[in-house]
Amino acid sequence: MDDLRKGLMTAFIDSTCDSNLAYRPEFLSNDYNIGQKVLVSIENELLKCERFFISVAFITDSGVESLIGVLEELQGKGIPGKILTTDYQNFTDPKALRRLANFSNIELRIYQTQLAGRDNIGFHTKGYIFEKSGLFRIIIGSSNLTSKALTTNKEWNVKTVTTEDGEFLKNLKKEWDQLWNSKSTAAFPDFIDEYETRYKIIEQQRKTAAREKITKFNDFRLEPNSMQTKFVKNLSEIRNSGEIKALLISATGTGKTYASAFAMRDEKQKKVLFLIHREQIARAALESYRRVLGSGLTFGIVSGTEKDYNADYIFATVQTMSKDGTLDHFSRNAFQTIIIDEVHHAAAGSYKKIIDYFNPQFLLGMTATPERTDGYDIYTDFDHNIAYEIRLQQALEENLLCPFHYFGVTDIEINGEIAGDSQEEKKLSLEDFQYLTSDQRVDYVLEKSRIYGFSGKRVKGVIFVSRKDVGRELSNKMNEKGKRTVFLSGEDTQEKREESINRLVSDDIPESEILDYIITVDIFNEGVDIPEINQVIMMRPTESPIIFVQQLGRGLRKSKDKEYVVIIDFIGNYANNYMIPIALSGDRSYNKDRMRRFVSGGSRLIPGESTIYIDQISRKRIFESIDTARTNDTAMLREAYNKLKDRIGRIPEPEDFVKYGTVDISKYFDKFGSYYNFLVKYEKDFKGTLTAPEQQVIRFISQKLTKGKRPEELMMLRDIVDVDGHKFRISTYEKKIRNFRNESKDAIMSAVRNLTNNFAKDTEKKKFSDCVFLTADKNGDFKASDKFIEMLQDSEFKREVEQLLDIGIENYKENYSQPYKDTNFNLYQKYTYEDVCLLLNWDKNMNAQNLGGYFYDKSTKQLPVFINYEKADDAIAYEDRFVSPENLIALSKHPRKVTSADADHFYKRTPEDKDNRIYLFIRKNKDDNEAKEFYFLGEINAVGEPNPVKMTFDVTDKAGNVTGKKQDDAFEINYRLDVPVREDIYDYIVS
Repeated sequence: MDDLRKGLMTAFIDSTCDSNLAYRPEFLSNDYNIGQKVLVSIENELLKCERFFISVAFITDSGVESLIGVLEELQGKGIPGKILTTDYQNFTDPKALRRLANFSNIELRIYQTQLAGRDNIGFHTKGYIFEKSGLFRIIIGSSNLTSKALTTNKEWNVKTVTTEDGEFLKNLKKEWDQLWNSKSTAAFPDFIDEYETRYKIIEQQRKTAAREKITKFNDFRLEPNSMQTKFVKNLSEIRNSGEIKALLISATGTGKTYASAFAMRDEKQKKVLFLIHREQIARAALESYRRVLGSGLTFGIVSGTEKDYNADYIFATVQTMSKDGTLDHFSRNAFQTIIIDEVHHAAAGSYKKIIDYFNPQFLLGMTATPERTDGYDIYTDFDHNIAYEIRLQQALEENLLCPFHYFGVTDIEINGEIAGDSQEEKKLSLEDFQYLTSDQRVDYVLEKSRIYGFSGKRVKGVIFVSRKDVGRELSNKMNEKGKRTVFLSGEDTQEKREESINRLVSDDIPESEILDYIITVDIFNEGVDIPEINQVIMMRPTESPIIFVQQLGRGLRKSKDKEYVVIIDFIGNYANNYMIPIALSGDRSYNKDRMRRFVSGGSRLIPGESTIYIDQISRKRIFESIDTARTNDTAMLREAYNKLKDRIGRIPEPEDFVKYGTVDISKYFDKFGSYYNFLVKYEKDFKGTLTAPEQQVIRFISQKLTKGKRPEELMMLRDIVDVDGHKFRISTYEKKIRNFRNESKDAIMSAVRNLTNNFAKDTEKKKFSDCVFLTADKNGDFKASDKFIEMLQDSEFKREVEQLLDIGIENYKENYSQPYKDTNFNLYQKYTYEDVCLLLNWDKNMNAQNLGGYFYDKSTKQLPVFINYEKADDAIAYEDRFVSPENLIALSKHPRKVTSADADHFYKRTPEDKDNRIYLFIRKNKDDNEAKEFYFLGEINAVGEPNPVKMTFDVTDKAGNVTGKKQDDAFEINYRLDVPVREDIYDYIVS
């Protein structure tokens, strides 16, 4: 009770009150940039409660979809819940109500406003109540159970906690009971049929009214979105430079067709050929162009059914246009511009025949998938001119795609074996085949597809499998169980594919001809435009992030009557599971901690209304895959390099890795010492001529400076490189750096120690003996070393240095340019032991063993605290633990008593200690395969008094054998953080 009272007082009266954050009211809103969504707070409370009560005015299908994974989990645990909604304004979706009613643990009622005594009565409650162990946590404010309210809208909510005796709860429960038991409230079976009929009538009226209000497109000119604007500008620059070809690489659904139309409008093109592979898409493209370009031009189709050869803008299917009889109707110079949609198919003979026949002034190719598995080099065909590229994360941020709800689901276990565990297709045994196609697995897949659902009136799905024989058998089994499916592979004709797609998406064909699913192996990864797809099921290992996104992308195009797409990924014990967070996040750094953090909090970290739910077993499997993944594997880095080289048509420069969003260039620095070393070893066309000392300098800059964790060294070296190095002096540099940022003399001198090879440990001093960039002059100033100036006379070396400095400065600006208080650290960025010693401006780099869990530096009165939150199995059981996002309990070293000098430093008990500054660095996983980096969580102070404890640990002999137990004195320290840990970081660390 005392903690609860303090919590309430802290929030409403005095924020300096010492209280447990678990009992404090919180303000909840949506901002994914800081990992904050109302949805996540509701999910967390649902997963921790013993029962729940929800009263909201409006419920939509997409809102239920956002929570469906958690609700299924609660049903499995038998956690009961009551949900009350209303027919107010006939807004709540009957489909959403039916989905909620399917849960055996949920009781659903509706408050009927028209029966409440007054026809104009409203019902606008938005409250979520969670009960556990006599405490009630309540979220109340503005968020209905709709996708936008839970993820993106500007919403204000308060989360508070109370006991059963709290007056606030008593009043709330009284209101709840009145509404729940009102004569105007009906149980789900009693109201749903009548309400659904009324809803459909009103929905139809709304659609009719909306159609009547539509302004004709010819009455105004459409304007491009942000992606299209950038593309039009870049394409104009490419054309003005004299180039005659270009590529637009844009995620499915982001508006490639409109982008090309805006470009044609900007370039005032009068004669254009638009090539496409399906007549249906040709017609849609024609209408898009007509809307952008308006009247004054003519538009026509050349296909199997139409032959409009004389239009200004012709939209032609490749199959028809490639025929000799068709080409004969056109001169070779008939078109100013030819646009090829889905240009990754251009290797086919029909495409080449058309391209070789015409002689346009400009050729524009458009694709979402330039990477090919058949060896075709699309980049060379378009002279490596990429007019624009938009990636999945950016497209989601700019609301260009349909929101997706991703469900990572454990694949079924049959007789102790997990279906789908066979990673290598060629080794699939008969027993494996039987698991993959068993009735149990088919029933399991169909059950999950029913629970997770789809947007719209019927499912229009695609299922990806790993083998043709598995796909055929699954199709047969699903058909036997009442679903309407067809299996397609590369062996099927284009006509059969077209027919199957039409059966999948059409709503105006006989019921007997409709398809629920197309099952496929390889043909729908890319190059297929089916906007109507509302469910994607993945029943295969994740082969690569590229293929994963291609398959995910099948459902991302926006379509009429489609609010979202459901992605169901059945996850077995695959070695490549670590690729799932890479694909969903778009983060190509291959940093294991970032992967784990995304798995822990994906919905927080993904833009817009999209959500990610991964069940507990699947999450464990992904974590295990991350732990064992070889993210610095040479083969992987070579493959990434070769793909980038193919793309740009030359040996990539370091900045190309950033520009094109491939693997983080730092992976090459960590693995090979420098990118230069990698090229020397693996690029036959690279003719490097650097001397051994020059290579050592390149290695030092690559490994020590390019992360950009502070700018001093980078700016000093840039100053030397950019001007006559002989003129460089630290005294002159100090004036320049103050224009860049207000920096202390200590930081400048720390950088000098680093650049004179005086900061490094003894072993590294020898390793980097040639890396002396500065030397002292007779006046006590520092100048550029003669050796470094001499190296800069080598143009190849100078260019390498310039590129690395540019990378470091950009990294600083992007990640480290907002320091916390007067430090060199940025909140929530990550730092190694060496980084901390350097950025605290200490004289020397120290060993991790010397730093231990903390280290007090007398000269600077700084005390960094390092905590491994998850310990190795054989680690001493230091029980460091968060009590709340702003309170941490940590243990001292041992043997230490509460009267020790350590306690004096922490609690600032002596006059010499009063100015001590204590900083907190935490890492979740101690991973031998990754850099030992810690999150910086700000300044901390010890509060209260140290608490003496006895620590027990093993005693071992020289051979490492445990010979007994020993106890040592230690003490617990209660730290108060200056800034409470950001919610997403906190949840990741403690989960």
